Amino acid sequence: MQRIGGWWDAIELWIAGLPFVPQFLLLAVVLVPFAFGVAWVLDRALIATLTLLGRGTAGEPGRRDGRP
Repeated sequence: MQRIGGWWDAIELWIAGLPFVPQFLLLAVVLVPFAFGVAWVLDRALIATLTLLGRGTAGEPGRRDGRP
């Protein structure tokens, strides 16, 4: 675990040492896709949970057959 912590600290210090614009671009390139991925997974998990509970998407506007 200490090895992972040391690696993480090295990456963090490298990013913190960059000027603002490269810092922003690097984090945007990494965090934006990550955030979209997490949101997609949470959306799918919520849909699956609601479907299991019998509260699927049948009442959603624009849906006639109740399928996602």
